[in-house]
Amino acid sequence: MPSIPHLTQNLRAFCREGRLKQAQHILLTIHNTSVYSSTYLHILPAFSAHKTFTEGQQIHSQINDRGYTFATNTFWQNRLINMYDKCGSLVDARQVFNHMNERDVFTWNMIIAGYQRNGIPWEAFTLFNQMQRTLVQPDHFTFSTLLPVCTNASSLKHGLQIHGRIIRCGFQFDVIVMNTLIDMYAKCGRMQRALELFDKMPKRDAVSFIAIISGFTQIGLAKQALGIFRQMQSGGIKPNSATFASIVSVCARMEALDQGREIHQKLIENGLLSNVVAVTALVDMYAKCGSIQKAQGLFDEMPQRDATSWNVMIGGYTHNGLVDEALGIYRQVQVAGVKPNSTIFASFLPACAQAEALEQGMEIHQKIIKCGFLSTVIVANALLDMYAKCGSIQKVTQLFDKMHQRDLASWNEIIVAHAQNRLFNKSLEFFRRMQLASIKSDSSTFASILTACTKLGVLVQGMQIHQKVIKTGFLSDVVVVTALIDIYAKCGSIQKAHELFDNMSSRDVASWNAIIVGYAQNGLVDKALDIFKQIQLAGLKPDSVTYASVLPAFAKIGALEQGSL
Repeated sequence: MPSIPHLTQNLRAFCREGRLKQAQHILLTIHNTSVYSSTYLHILPAFSAHKTFTEGQQIHSQINDRGYTFATNTFWQNRLINMYDKCGSLVDARQVFNHMNERDVFTWNMIIAGYQRNGIPWEAFTLFNQMQRTLVQPDHFTFSTLLPVCTNASSLKHGLQIHGRIIRCGFQFDVIVMNTLIDMYAKCGRMQRALELFDKMPKRDAVSFIAIISGFTQIGLAKQALGIFRQMQSGGIKPNSATFASIVSVCARMEALDQGREIHQKLIENGLLSNVVAVTALVDMYAKCGSIQKAQGLFDEMPQRDATSWNVMIGGYTHNGLVDEALGIYRQVQVAGVKPNSTIFASFLPACAQAEALEQGMEIHQKIIKCGFLSTVIVANALLDMYAKCGSIQKVTQLFDKMHQRDLASWNEIIVAHAQNRLFNKSLEFFRRMQLASIKSDSSTFASILTACTKLGVLVQGMQIHQKVIKTGFLSDVVVVTALIDIYAKCGSIQKAHELFDNMSSRDVASWNAIIVGYAQNGLVDKALDIFKQIQLAGLKPDSVTYASVLPAFAKIGALEQGSL
């Protein structure tokens, strides 16, 4: 039998090469505790990197069976938590965490980050509160992990609490922490507060500027965002490829083609047009701004591409409704020998959904299983969406029930899927299951479930959901309030619908449509005509839904003859 040093050397080589079956075989033949306790440092990160959950679990079981004393060591248990989390099994990570005798800041950070990454922020906050009751002090990583979860009005209270804790712990001058704090306030709509913190920072880096830029972008102030970018340049902070990629992404989200072209020129001037990250962002920007040929031209000229580049090109064609072209790019991915990642699958599946290409979607489903990405929540969610839009509701339910982990988007997908297929009672059933699972709703959840209530004519349940909307701080969300207007109007409570409409701080065309339809369906055609005229006075352009809703009603009172339209 080879010597222990020789076996250890082989094991490390196998880990580096990703040959984990061979590494595992060697590990299980070594019975020397001192050697064994050091070799796990190599094999567990390898399991984490390759997401080989089963093999990692086997090693864990073997160690427990052999009764190694180092199995209760905090450092070792931290590695286990990290492995299970990276392999997508937060349940196993939590079991290790729960059975630990001692925990350090790395333990708390990893388990909090695990829940944050998996879209379960309330549990991340619960764990943070538990951490505060121990002697373990949070560090900058703890804060920078938690703050990104606070992204709307309902979670701002947690952000404010964390801000207070940051000050008490003396991290108010830490650049990383302050960057995430500024980003949190910006995403919660507190732009003034974000700017105050930004102005008070004794030292800023590129990320500080990007946080403010993103905040302006979110509230639709593209010019101010670009102004901050220029301020960054004049302040002597030279943008790197990541900074340029971020500002180009701002232009993409705002569909600001002229500004995007300006940044494109600056990329050329700074000699960054060969950078994969920056050029990929440019491809994305041109595609989202409708210049798909320019996007394809840049993509074709790239000296090298990564999986993200292919993903962006697929997403670009999908975004522009060019499904066949998206499918063509995916076939090029296969011919080029590029190993698909979870994002490529998640971007390609919407193309199948748009084309209602069930057969191709099912083929991709098999590739996802083969590549080991079915446990990745974003991919599973994309599959749910694809099957729903292809009308295969049974597949949707089967896949959802088999998911080991679900985030808020998973529940939204299953609720919307049944609503799209007119199975409104099923939507309500899954909403109740979601509540029992202690998953907090977002605007998409409320809008979808209110639509189901409207179709079923169940006003009482709609009123109950209205109360939940108030409690969770979504009464300022235009989409949610529009759905509330719709259910009250269609269930005969037109006065309540009008009150909600009057109290809206901002309205879109859908909001106006909802109240017009409500008045028309309740026989109040004069009121419907008045609201229609108000749309025009507000400077909004009626859409096809508006006309389809009001024409029959207006015909009854001779509005067509009067030339009111």
